Amino acid sequence: MKRREFVISSALGAIALKAGHLALPGVNPLAAMTPESAAPAVTRKILIAGGGFNTAFIKYMAQLTGKTRPKILYLPTASADRPGNFMKNCEGLDVEPSIQNSFISSYRQDKSWEEVLLSVDAIVASGGNTLNQQVIWKAHGIDVILKKAWDQGIVLGGASAGSLCWFEEGTTDSRPKELSVVQCLGLLKGSHSPHYDREVNRRPLYLKLIGSGEMKPGYACHNDAGIYFEDNEVKRVVHSRADAKVFYVSREGDQAVEKLLQPELIS
Repeated sequence: MKRREFVISSALGAIALKAGHLALPGVNPLAAMTPESAAPAVTRKILIAGGGFNTAFIKYMAQLTGKTRPKILYLPTASADRPGNFMKNCEGLDVEPSIQNSFISSYRQDKSWEEVLLSVDAIVASGGNTLNQQVIWKAHGIDVILKKAWDQGIVLGGASAGSLCWFEEGTTDSRPKELSVVQCLGLLKGSHSPHYDREVNRRPLYLKLIGSGEMKPGYACHNDAGIYFEDNEVKRVVHSRADAKVFYVSREGDQAVEKLLQPELIS
């Protein structure tokens, strides 16, 4: 046997033996690997609320991580790094909370975005100005790292701008004078309207845009109501307030149609 052929044969044999199989003549040892020897598939998870990512939602997010004391990071880019009530909402929960500002300096932060964001079990994006959030994330490359976090099974979530940011598009109050459309990360396909019960112009604009075909069908959430997605599949609809609702809004002809999705109470 020539040296080159011997080296290749020896390498394949080593791979097969590592997988627990004997390399046989005429058999590709890579094909003999069992599914059990492959890395398990990662479930990609996002938990959103239309407004008010309160203690009940943080507690549920912690459960979704599967960890006993998960590290949950708050990313308040949309609120210009204002921490809000996040730390208070974590009180009494068996979690390890932290806050990562976006307005930083090389002198004050010695870890990269990737080192910070990929070292936790869950990330909550704050409410605030969605357009500013998206611009800042893209400028820093945080958008790419959040996609990587999602692909690695880190649970993502948030309310308001923190729910809208994961979709392809939605309605926002990020610009002067009136509500408008914003393009977002697109991890979740379709559109989203937060604050569906609290801001008077949200519902009519969302229905108009979907009915006219200007916006893709999607999900509208009241404050204190939301959805848990695995990949792009709705796995559970939840609320922390009994009368808070969630709708799937689609287009039939030239009209928008709301379908009520029945939520379960979390506390």
